[in-house]
Amino acid sequence: MSTLTYAVHDSMTMLRRNLRHALRYPSVSLGAAMMPILMLLLFVYAFGDSIGAGMGGGRDAYLEYLTPGVIVMGVAAGAMSTSIAVCSDMTQGIVNRFRTMNITRSSFMTGHVVGSVVQTMVSMVLVVAFALAIGFRSDATPLEWLAAAGLLTAIAFAVTWLSAALGLISKTVESASNKPLLVQFLPFLGSAFVPAGSMSPGLRWFAENQPFTPMTETLRGLLSGSAIGDNGWISLAWCAGISLGGYLWSRSLFNSTTKH
Repeated sequence: MSTLTYAVHDSMTMLRRNLRHALRYPSVSLGAAMMPILMLLLFVYAFGDSIGAGMGGGRDAYLEYLTPGVIVMGVAAGAMSTSIAVCSDMTQGIVNRFRTMNITRSSFMTGHVVGSVVQTMVSMVLVVAFALAIGFRSDATPLEWLAAAGLLTAIAFAVTWLSAALGLISKTVESASNKPLLVQFLPFLGSAFVPAGSMSPGLRWFAENQPFTPMTETLRGLLSGSAIGDNGWISLAWCAGISLGGYLWSRSLFNSTTKH
């Protein structure tokens, strides 16, 4: 077999390992879905009437606005499990065992990242199903739903590589669980919950120039069947940049920690 074939085979083996861990501890995977669901319940039923009225609508209108932002936030929250899993493997000695085996070195990180993306997307299916159950309605065509799924996969892939790097620099599982918190809550400082135009000038500038705002606006446009403007290309550029940066950082950290 070629080097590429070996790499793919080893990566699939590591992917199965991580998916089996996810099935063994379903609470970790379901946790990525629970936070967005709780956010939907809190903001729609506790604050939906007042915030919706301030935006010129009501609770139902705010649910339509809020759901895409909560989904994006859920994708970011799903990255925490990657950071914890990578740190756990690095600190518990399993990587030293892998070093003695004839496996492709890159397969370890690839298995973690792809496994986390799969778990995150499954969690987001649950979030979307819950949103539909409480009244969210979309005017998206099947093609727009497919584009939305592709966008969420790209976001999950990018954030997961970054989270993997944060797991590699963490010395304990506890610190690995804390480092991705900033990434998880960046959507709060964007247009996920309220329009960026309603914020104070300084916060508005930050909201309009951080990565999660164009991602949220792109998803919102796709699910509502409206135009997304330049937000789609900007979102993909952010995803590509974060993915590449996270991959290169992770590879450098992993190679430096597994040298003989």
